[in-house]
Amino acid sequence: MPTEQIIAELIIFMVVLLFAISAHEAAHAWMSHKFGDDTAYLLGRVTLNPVHHIDPIGTLLIPIVGFVMAAMGGGWATFFLIGWGKPTPVNPLRWRNKDLANVMVSAAGIMANTATAILFIIVVKILQQTSVLAPQGALESFAQPVTTFLSLAIMMNASLAVFNLLPFPPLDGSKILETFLPSSFQSLFKVLEQYGYIILMIAIYYGLFRAVFRPVAVLINYILNY
Repeated sequence: MPTEQIIAELIIFMVVLLFAISAHEAAHAWMSHKFGDDTAYLLGRVTLNPVHHIDPIGTLLIPIVGFVMAAMGGGWATFFLIGWGKPTPVNPLRWRNKDLANVMVSAAGIMANTATAILFIIVVKILQQTSVLAPQGALESFAQPVTTFLSLAIMMNASLAVFNLLPFPPLDGSKILETFLPSSFQSLFKVLEQYGYIILMIAIYYGLFRAVFRPVAVLINYILNY
């Protein structure tokens, strides 16, 4: 892939990634505030401004290096999930209705990414109906970058939503699962938390995420091409 193309796609990739992570973390902060905890709110985390959510290593260094390495070798799309934002601080002791709050705050990021993916799918369908990106269309000259941006935005947000549903710490799915576990399982869950990253990496390496996300990707492609 030519260097100019790598740089152009890297810029689009980072814009999409920063927005997806910002939406995810801001949703956590907003939902926690709604349940009575203003910890993240007072720190300015209820915002889509990526400056407030960037983790230098997880949001910038690792995604950029992973993207460049994958782009040079071909097939960069498999790397876009290797990235994370600065964790949103919450104080569960300040929540009203703690069990419901834990579920809703944990699920808020997933819902935000799902809603964002749906929004961009709607945008794509509108563009398809108006043909503004088609040859002789009003935005023909921007067709390639716009198509790349929209496709990546849909798949990245959908992927982040599904990925965070996995019940492995520190993902949101594990926090939702913890709420419904009987007290007898809590000690086992604490042990799982200690090795969550290792278990998660093994699961990803052996293709668990690909297997889980494949039906979602098929559904998205069907909708986009219908």
